[in-house]
Amino acid sequence: MSLASLAFPFAKPLLHQLDAETAHLLTIRALKMLPASHAATGDARLAVEAFGLSFPNPLGLAAGFDKNAEVPDAMLALGFGFTEIGTVTPKPQAGNPRPRLFRLSEDEAVINRMGFNNEGHSAALARLRARRARGGIVGVNIGANKESADRIGDYVAGIGAFSGVASYFTVNISSPNTPGLRALQSRGELEALLERLNAARERQDLRPPMLLKIAPDLRDDELEDIAGACADGAVDGIIVSNTTLSRDGLRSHFKGEQGGLSGRPLLSLSTWQLAKLRLLTEGRIPLVGAGGVHDAATALLKIRAGASLVQLYSALVYKGPALVTEILSGVAQELTRSGASLSSLVGSAAQEIAHQGLSGT
Repeated sequence: MSLASLAFPFAKPLLHQLDAETAHLLTIRALKMLPASHAATGDARLAVEAFGLSFPNPLGLAAGFDKNAEVPDAMLALGFGFTEIGTVTPKPQAGNPRPRLFRLSEDEAVINRMGFNNEGHSAALARLRARRARGGIVGVNIGANKESADRIGDYVAGIGAFSGVASYFTVNISSPNTPGLRALQSRGELEALLERLNAARERQDLRPPMLLKIAPDLRDDELEDIAGACADGAVDGIIVSNTTLSRDGLRSHFKGEQGGLSGRPLLSLSTWQLAKLRLLTEGRIPLVGAGGVHDAATALLKIRAGASLVQLYSALVYKGPALVTEILSGVAQELTRSGASLSSLVGSAAQEIAHQGLSGT
């Protein structure tokens, strides 16, 4: 067990007495102080091939935890098969005023309205260049500055800046905390964005895979438009999903806070959308399932709904870093029990979940 996993049960009560953002900043600082270590190799049955990359296992850390590429190696050492830094924008920006991050402990959820606070391309790029020789899959989640006159140009700049160090790109057009950003998910704007980004990729010596991260709050016709715009190689994969604006069933007194909701309450909606997109794309585009993953059963649920890979973040707030090995162990146990391969489970329940929701699984 890692030092971070051993320390979490003692640190959690202290961290949860602090406001959520202060606790997060202290966590990043503590992770930076850990001795350098290599990522664990793990069970060979959990290896995944997706969009031209070889992942040691399907479990990744979602963007938002390591915004400035400060601790990718510390997170890989916990057992994650990949990690994603960002969202990073060309220019540094402070984001929205604090408080802007809230723990909904009764719901095992988080609401954030961070607003793409980050140190900008230059700072993240320097850190990624410095750790490049260590290997491991580190994706870069790119976004646009709030006051940008050319938001698509900001994404193009991200492609140019990080093509030499990113294992893959995630194009984040689905955060609810930058006004007007989600409009880029509409068919016309999305096609224009992807056309410019693919042109920018063609100009690079290295061409990492490019993923699109979408919102969970899309109507069926909007989901169909995204599937159409992403066809024929326009993207290499799609992450389903970002945070939601829904507040259904929440108990915490923070439920009225503005921002995107993540964590356990997002599981049903995000998994339903994942299954529907799996059917729309007929399995031709690898999907990454994010939203509400908090144990091995929910990771497997995402896989059966159509995800080749799975991401989590909010569950770490409540369960700590030991969750990573617990999930991977649980998935391996299911493979042993069922005699199935991981790849054979991908999308095996998509039809049922898409038409009936989670109540039908």
